[in-house]
Amino acid sequence: MLPGYSDPYHGRPLTKGELGCFLSHHNIWNEIVERGLKVSLVIEDDLRFEVFFKRRLQNLMQEVEAQGLDWDLIYIGRKRMQVDHPEKSVPNIHNLVEADYSYWTLGYMISLQGAQKLLRAEPLKKMLPVDEFLPVMYNKHPVEDYMSHFEPRDLQAFSAEPLLVFPTHYTGDPGYISDTETSTVWDNETVRTDWDRARSRKTLEQGKLSSEAQNTDVLQSALDSTARDEL
Repeated sequence: MLPGYSDPYHGRPLTKGELGCFLSHHNIWNEIVERGLKVSLVIEDDLRFEVFFKRRLQNLMQEVEAQGLDWDLIYIGRKRMQVDHPEKSVPNIHNLVEADYSYWTLGYMISLQGAQKLLRAEPLKKMLPVDEFLPVMYNKHPVEDYMSHFEPRDLQAFSAEPLLVFPTHYTGDPGYISDTETSTVWDNETVRTDWDRARSRKTLEQGKLSSEAQNTDVLQSALDSTARDEL
């Protein structure tokens, strides 16, 4: 485990669920590199797609390629954690911003170069949750001590804006289940971590985006103003 890591909301160590989640993504990055896949879409199994998902994602990636953007990872779904300042929009590309500190790995595009960078960091030797590891690798994690264990931190990370996928359930919703939060501590089966089920703190404790933090200067595509009752 990463020396000194503790969950920022509950002060606990890594859970077995978080360990399993990280290993799943790590296996995908390995497969991308082994197969030489230049561009891959990674999605988890508990998400819902926004309207026109396929067309909007295709349009975004076509613009990214046409503009020659140097990118490693593009979130298409996330929980934005830096809520005080706007993120920087990407010039000449619709619906894309430079990603700041973010949670969740429910959906992202990743390049071959990006997968190689993540694997070269050897995260299995100093593990933390995968959605904490990614911001470390693009140098946007608020805890400097965590970042000091990884060099270089040069992942080129962006995010779709607005997002293209969202969770099917949020913390505390009826039917909400979390294999990462509702688990056991990674090295002790007797220590259960049912905090999110008993008291839904993670969603409640995230600050709301201030008006100054809205990403208002992002180029918007025509699809985003289209009626949202079509699939």
